[in-house]
Amino acid sequence: MASPRTITIVALSLALGLFFVFMGTIKLTPRLSKDAYSEMKRAYKSYAKALPGLKKVGISSVLLRKVIGTLEVACGIVMTLVPGKPKDMANFLLLLVMLVVLFFHQLVGDPLKRYAHALVFGILLTCRLLVARQNEDQPEGEESREQLVNNQEKNKVKLS
Repeated sequence: MASPRTITIVALSLALGLFFVFMGTIKLTPRLSKDAYSEMKRAYKSYAKALPGLKKVGISSVLLRKVIGTLEVACGIVMTLVPGKPKDMANFLLLLVMLVVLFFHQLVGDPLKRYAHALVFGILLTCRLLVARQNEDQPEGEESREQLVNNQEKNKVKLS
């Protein structure tokens, strides 16, 4: 039977991966939802206006939206289908993307309800990464307790 840690990682990986494939696809094409696609286009225009330095280096709102959407789709696919270290790398990249998106929302002064999803999914990505990076052999803290008990027993022998 799979451990609770493994079940947690698989469930989070699937849920997060599918979410980011969906959200990235909305940024790239109007096929899923014309309204959501239009809203994404409008939002990324406001982000590009708030950061005039992007235009100076040749990054338009369209390019920014397509790069972030492509990253979300690619990393979402990796999180859903690819095992091992690439999944952790995709997790880390998506976490960076979420931080950038949160920065954009703060920059343009969006209310919390406009970026709450980015905040929640950033927290979920952080949790998935922390659980995945935990040592599977021993739960955290158990090793230090065993060492503490062993050291105390050694000290008792020395004092006797």
